[in-house]
Amino acid sequence: MDPVLTRLLDAATRPYAGAGWYASNFARGKLRHDPVFFHLLRHGLLPDKGRLYDLGCGQGLLFALINAARQVYRDGFWPSGWLPPPNHVELHGVELRLDRVRAARTALGDSATITQGDIRTTAFAGCSAVVILDVLLYMDDGAQRQLLERIAAALPPGGLLLLREADAAAGAPFYITHWAERIFGAGRGRLWQKLCYRATGEWVALLDEFGFDVGVTPMSEGTPFSNMLFVAKRRAAY
Repeated sequence: MDPVLTRLLDAATRPYAGAGWYASNFARGKLRHDPVFFHLLRHGLLPDKGRLYDLGCGQGLLFALINAARQVYRDGFWPSGWLPPPNHVELHGVELRLDRVRAARTALGDSATITQGDIRTTAFAGCSAVVILDVLLYMDDGAQRQLLERIAAALPPGGLLLLREADAAAGAPFYITHWAERIFGAGRGRLWQKLCYRATGEWVALLDEFGFDVGVTPMSEGTPFSNMLFVAKRRAAY
């Protein structure tokens, strides 16, 4: 790994040492091997100001990486060609599981506000951007639609939604994604939890229905999965 990226990874995972062995090792493995986190930084997709909500934020890994990026940038070690990190945006996360909330709060301190709650009902008014990574698959069609409608209503024109979900039309990579999720679910005692996937075109059509212009980028580099990143901007008229 590039020395600057290693510096970023180290700075992002170090705060999890106080959250226990599992939280610390999960943070390092996830940030190192899941391409979406560094992609968001590398391409300057995160807003620099306003209020950013991560819905289903888990341990707060995205926010830990943002904090690390701010420090590395101030220290003068920022990767060449990358846009500056989001230095002024407020960080707000919502997570259902108490153990993950505790890990996030331990690692992030007062740099972010982490709320324990169900994203289907928790308020996120005043947001300028929303991130949802690998979460909507756990909701049925109706719940997905209701949440996207609430997000569209909360975001201002030009507001940003960054959504990652699997492409159900991707063939073998999708089946690998699906069964990997089944295995992870078994570890949580939810082997046969109902999962709701959509093809990429269906996600784009659904987001368009709720007033978003959408760009799509494959987001499985270095993995066998079929994940896609949807960069959705709220239209002025909806």
